[in-house]
Amino acid sequence: MNSQSLKSMRSVSLVLLAGLVLGGCASVNGVKPGDSPEFSAVNPPMPVPAEYNNGAIFQASYGTGLFEDYKARRVGDILTVRLAERTQARKSANTSTSKESSVNMPTPTVLNRTIPELSTSIEGSRSFDGAGDSAQSNQLDGSITVMVAEVLPNGNLVVQGEKWIRINQGQEFIRLRGIVRPVDVRADNTILSTQIANAQVAYGGSGTLADSNSPGWLTRFFNSPVWPF
Repeated sequence: MNSQSLKSMRSVSLVLLAGLVLGGCASVNGVKPGDSPEFSAVNPPMPVPAEYNNGAIFQASYGTGLFEDYKARRVGDILTVRLAERTQARKSANTSTSKESSVNMPTPTVLNRTIPELSTSIEGSRSFDGAGDSAQSNQLDGSITVMVAEVLPNGNLVVQGEKWIRINQGQEFIRLRGIVRPVDVRADNTILSTQIANAQVAYGGSGTLADSNSPGWLTRFFNSPVWPF
């Protein structure tokens, strides 16, 4: 085997190795339930033992409000979010430029004699036409039940949670995190996703179906910015 063949084999090996590395980095099917603390369930704080005073009529105990509703308001409480996400975007652009120029120099005269060989004429033109059109539409309906992870000083609630559904050989998941105003929570302890501030909604899947809809590692390598051609 000559040196040229060895160099070719080394180049191919480097390309394959780079593709494997990029393929491992670009994998999106490593998502698992509970792998992100930003969407995991939160345990409520342990209640403080009540102090009993047998010498008085009033006995301190845990909170048992007679006129309180069942809306989420404390860490660990559950809140149902109704997903009603719809987005539409459209953008178009057209660009057209053109430029023409010409230079004519008369035939020079030397000693009252014209020299046609030295006559010069320069012409140039250039033009550019560009057009682009982009449209996108997304819709997400459903519901997800989340937990209160934190109560902010102003009373707003930081909620977070995730839902996983396993179908055949794949899993579908919905993750949500955001800030909720208690006044926006309805009487049935639900709220629309459009009323959540700083909302982070993620929908995806993993498994055989997700793998079949994603390109292979070699295709991702040739479509990556590191590929020079």
